[in-house]
Amino acid sequence: MSAIQPSDKVISLHTRRPNTAAAVFGERKQVRPATRAISITSGKGGVGKTNIVANLGFELSRAGKQVLILDADLGLGNLDILLGLTPRYNLSHVILGEKRIDDIVVEGPGGMKILPAASGIQELTRLSRDQKVGILYELDQLLDTVDILLIDSAAGISANVLDFSVSAHDTMVVVTPEPTSITDAYALMKVLALKYEEKRCRLIVNQTANDHEGREIFRQLNIVAEKFLDIEVDYFGCIPRDEIMTACVKQQRIVTHAFPESQAARGFRNLARKTGALPSQSALRGDSHLVWHHIFQEELSLK
Repeated sequence: MSAIQPSDKVISLHTRRPNTAAAVFGERKQVRPATRAISITSGKGGVGKTNIVANLGFELSRAGKQVLILDADLGLGNLDILLGLTPRYNLSHVILGEKRIDDIVVEGPGGMKILPAASGIQELTRLSRDQKVGILYELDQLLDTVDILLIDSAAGISANVLDFSVSAHDTMVVVTPEPTSITDAYALMKVLALKYEEKRCRLIVNQTANDHEGREIFRQLNIVAEKFLDIEVDYFGCIPRDEIMTACVKQQRIVTHAFPESQAARGFRNLARKTGALPSQSALRGDSHLVWHHIFQEELSLK
């Protein structure tokens, strides 16, 4: 595969293939609210973010939702590995113009659909804004029959990460009880609030001893966010520390499927119930599927 340069082969923003979504998900039988896009991110790597995305997607699919997961960790994607999938194509082929986005969709456990990222391609971590807009507009073709889009972003505060995070209707920040994770989560919230003018994020605390510990970490972050940042932080839930989950990651299994009565699985089901109960996107954003129609509108009008 040739190297990907920032100006190479920007995806056409106006090319559409009829019935793309129907080909991937099946025909829509009735009118639904527009897709709700949720970005799941973290300030620090190694906090279990991708595992949360995978299990949340599985539980939402099992609840009857049409779920699409975008692995937006473009240069170090590993969602497919976590799920035991071996996709032939990934987003790098879309960026290079070699494949269309519906060509790379693979089916994961429970019927959820996956858009896999590449791994070990450094150029993908330095995409131009045009290329990121191109991915988002290509992605829009798949959303007619999608209820929930989960964006598994990379960790950190780089523009390559945050451009995807703020393209969603909801941003969920994953944190663990480790002091470095808490510090980096606050740094992420600071950038979201000050640079991107985000007004709200939801906090998921992973690897907790109990719900009390999760709420205490939320309390600490919320105090400093209220004092120094113009951003509202909501406590969305916690996932308890569970050795079964560690074993499932090694075996490339979904813990909610393999061990549905485990503590971790119960935590994921609680997150899925809350996610499914979020207000429909159409009540918040009008007719557009996703926020990027508004984020990049001015920039596109200049081209």
